[in-house]
Amino acid sequence: MNIFKKQKSIFSWTAIFPFFMLAFVLLFTHTSFGQESAKQAARYEIDAKRVGINPVDKDALPRSREFIRLDSTYYVGYMLEGTYKLEKSSDYFGFKNSIPALRKAFILFEKDYGINLRTVFNSPQAYMASMTRYVDYLQLANSLKECYDNLEMADSVMWVLNRVSSYNFPKEHLPIETTKAWTFHRNRFFTSEKFSFLKNSVEENEKMAFAHCYFSLAKIEYNEPRNNMWYGPGQAEGDRMNVYHYLALLHAYNKHYDSSEYYYQRLAEAGTVSWNNYGNMKHEIGELAVANEYLNRDKYKYFQKVLREPYYYLPMLHVYAGRTKEAMAMCMEAIQNAGSTPGFGWYNIALGRSYLYDGQLDSAEYVLRKATDFREIHIGTTLTQSQYEFAINMLKLQLNERKIALVKFGNKGWWYSPTGLYKIAALKIQKIFLEYLLINQLAANPERDRTVYDLFCGEGTTTFDEAFYLIKDFSPAYFIKKYENYQKTDPRKNLQRYFKLFTYQMQWEGNDEREAFEGYQQLIREVQLDKTNEKLFLARLYEGLSKGNDEYGNQRDHDFYSNALYEAYPQLVPFTGIQLKMKLNTGGVDDDNTEKVLQEIKRCNIEWVNDADATTPIANVVFAKRGNNYEATINVKSGTDKSIVSNEKMVFKKVDGAGKELALRLFGKSGAKVFEKIDAGN
Repeated sequence: MNIFKKQKSIFSWTAIFPFFMLAFVLLFTHTSFGQESAKQAARYEIDAKRVGINPVDKDALPRSREFIRLDSTYYVGYMLEGTYKLEKSSDYFGFKNSIPALRKAFILFEKDYGINLRTVFNSPQAYMASMTRYVDYLQLANSLKECYDNLEMADSVMWVLNRVSSYNFPKEHLPIETTKAWTFHRNRFFTSEKFSFLKNSVEENEKMAFAHCYFSLAKIEYNEPRNNMWYGPGQAEGDRMNVYHYLALLHAYNKHYDSSEYYYQRLAEAGTVSWNNYGNMKHEIGELAVANEYLNRDKYKYFQKVLREPYYYLPMLHVYAGRTKEAMAMCMEAIQNAGSTPGFGWYNIALGRSYLYDGQLDSAEYVLRKATDFREIHIGTTLTQSQYEFAINMLKLQLNERKIALVKFGNKGWWYSPTGLYKIAALKIQKIFLEYLLINQLAANPERDRTVYDLFCGEGTTTFDEAFYLIKDFSPAYFIKKYENYQKTDPRKNLQRYFKLFTYQMQWEGNDEREAFEGYQQLIREVQLDKTNEKLFLARLYEGLSKGNDEYGNQRDHDFYSNALYEAYPQLVPFTGIQLKMKLNTGGVDDDNTEKVLQEIKRCNIEWVNDADATTPIANVVFAKRGNNYEATINVKSGTDKSIVSNEKMVFKKVDGAGKELALRLFGKSGAKVFEKIDAGN
């Protein structure tokens, strides 16, 4: 009985199963068709509503959320959300928050419309039918790549580029191959351990960058007949210029200066040259006046939310030329315009350098601290975070040495002063830690020869003078050989004098002082340079000659070159240890306070004389009383009657420290008109 019932039940289910399946299929088909129709209706609605929406408008984000509610599988809502966030982004977190929506839109797009992209160029009809999707895809790819690039996520950048490349578009509206070249170049000092696509040396990565550029040129030529039919004759010229732009950069970095010049000339003829990059190449080969001209051309070229490189490198050129006031003004302009957006940190580094060479150590320390605390995003530049940190630490090292020199300048008898000795000891301990940090950064940098020791490298972020401050305490014998070798092998003729100067400076540091002095004497006889733009070089040469004559020459020549140094770059003198002869004339109010200030001035490391000759600067300081304050007016002329300081005003109330500050201002140091003592190692 039980068995029969069981069999009957099975028989009945088997009998009705086909009818059940037919009903299920009909129901499912009806439901799926209904769902598909609803999805298509939602997408038509989204496409209609998206027309005219500006991604930066305030209603873009609410609209993106509305589109996602209408159809969470459609890319448009996520694209609008991600694009809005990207356009509003100017820091690390902004770009990071843009990625999820952009990536989801990118993946959803390829899932639904990838097949259409493979046929978009099959015919004009297919292109017109898919044009909106094609533009959306390129925009999505570019936005997502930009976010990854800004966050130093190079593997993800290459993933996006490879996805776009897989569609084999005959014309690269999004320049895939040159972007790959730039990505290899920008990350050249890393290996596959850091990013999987990289090779394992700078040389191999540079080779890959060149390969992508040449592949791009071959692809342009191969597709040119087809693209001429689509876009008209001459369409390939712009694509070639894009490749030439990167080839010019790559050849300059690899010291193929003739090839770099060739591509820059082709770009200039086409009106597409980056004067900023061309100026940096001229900077690298020592044509400083030309570099200044070209960098200035791009100074006001506005790029939103990126580092504007002229505002980093032009102040550096001004420092070379002794135009520290112009350098400071330019950096302050850039900082004011940028706010806390990308570039802010770099401009503060440039300002710190400008302050440092103007003798304003307290201000230099303040802005370098700001740069250290700022989380810089390196957009639109090959400069990286490691270079950013290295540049800051190089300037901190030089700042430390100048603080030590300032203690000695402010008190001739510093070695008898417990306070002075304590300050110098503390600063030297700080210096040891800074040098340890820098030597580790150098050791981890596989291109240190190129970007630091080479001097003037366009991809470097430090000056030749800063490089000397770094290496002088390490191994003089090693660097003497290195810079003697540069004199034989480096193709940059304008830099031969710099390599010679470095050789003699390292000989002096290595206790080969007489040989160094002979080298300085030979260099001053043969050197030909741009005295307008190379005052820092000239000042370091005069410094060497002044010290050499003090040890091995005669007093008259020592005084001559000390005065020459004062004329060329007066702000450097207090930090060289050279005791400059100077005559001081005073006038105006004469009371206990002004007398204390004068006594403090006279304790500074200056040789005060009563009689002046052609090697003796003459300083005039006039005091006036303004209520509870005093105002000093300063004028100084060099031994050859050249005006160095003209009507500089300084107001002070407390006399402590005012004399030392006035002494520094005799050497062209700028500063606030109202003096308030800040201990910068003095």
